[in-house]
Amino acid sequence: MAADGNITKDIIYDAVAPDDFESMLELDRYNARSTAFDKIISATHDHFWDPLDKKYIDFDEPFDMENEMILPEDMIISMSTDYVSNHLSDWKTRVRFVNQSALRSFSSILHGEQGALNLSASLCHVLKDQGAQEYAANQTREEARHVTGFAKYIKARWGRPVECGPTLKTLLVEIIGSPEVYKKIIGMQMLVEGLAMGAFATFFNNIRDPMGKKLLQLVMTDEAFHHKFGKIWADRTVPHLTAEEHAIIEDWAAHCFQTLLFNLVSPSQQRDLYEEFGLDPDKVIAEMAEMVTDETRRENMKEQTNIFRVLVKTLLNAGIITDRTRAFYATYVDMDELKAEGDRMVGDDIAEEGIKYLQEINFKDRVAAPLTIAAE
Repeated sequence: MAADGNITKDIIYDAVAPDDFESMLELDRYNARSTAFDKIISATHDHFWDPLDKKYIDFDEPFDMENEMILPEDMIISMSTDYVSNHLSDWKTRVRFVNQSALRSFSSILHGEQGALNLSASLCHVLKDQGAQEYAANQTREEARHVTGFAKYIKARWGRPVECGPTLKTLLVEIIGSPEVYKKIIGMQMLVEGLAMGAFATFFNNIRDPMGKKLLQLVMTDEAFHHKFGKIWADRTVPHLTAEEHAIIEDWAAHCFQTLLFNLVSPSQQRDLYEEFGLDPDKVIAEMAEMVTDETRRENMKEQTNIFRVLVKTLLNAGIITDRTRAFYATYVDMDELKAEGDRMVGDDIAEEGIKYLQEINFKDRVAAPLTIAAE
């Protein structure tokens, strides 16, 4: 491990301090560009889209927010409590509650995309390899269109987003502000991006708003490749770690996972929503605490698109999880079953169908090349 805390096992992830621009002017650096990221860089042409161009997505498409639920009622956990369900007896009130709950989910997605934009931009300032820099720059552009897309979607359906929850905000600040590249890549490229793919796949399969469904798929065409950037790092780094270095990386991953698992959808962060509908937040929180146990978490994680199952699979396939922390994750998911599923990630099929749609738009005058989500 370097004196600055970075753990670098491959020269393509060699990093400098954010204010050390002079290192970027070293002459030998210009002729030492790696080819490790060429496949996912060139694939950016296949999944180009523009949130400001209606040929890709039209944010003027209507949806009856007063009478239709954007998401099914059973996706809103608090609606499963007797207290909330009995209190919200009027249909339109139930619709408004579900849609306001969905606003909080989409606002969290928007804030996460802003975090991904800032993080990928920060990698451009510290990674010395030109190939790694170019990919980070490409991802920055893609994350920017995600921010635009989700901001326009929220404006069209609700008017404006809600504040970022304290847990997500704290984790994003910690990841983005970290000087260590491994913390950025594990925290954002693997965990937050993996969480996003799981959430997007779940929403895509359940959302009732065609415009929202289209947006989710468009974003997934990009996110599938962002996740692969983290996989390349893991393949080139994890096998070469010392026991001490592996423990440092494994503990950081477990810290991020635990933070998300126990706090991301915590009902205590929804108090303002409950109060808005005349509910006693403490009663809602108490009833939900009885429902959400380790047993229910384990049952929920049997679903392929469960966001936390996707996170565990990401860490397991990357070789980050060892016997030191395996028992913790095994509390919630069958690790052998997860390993047997292979490397293919939740959402890849949806992303590939989305790319075919984009190829028809972008390359309508020429034959599209055979498509697969790049893994290396």
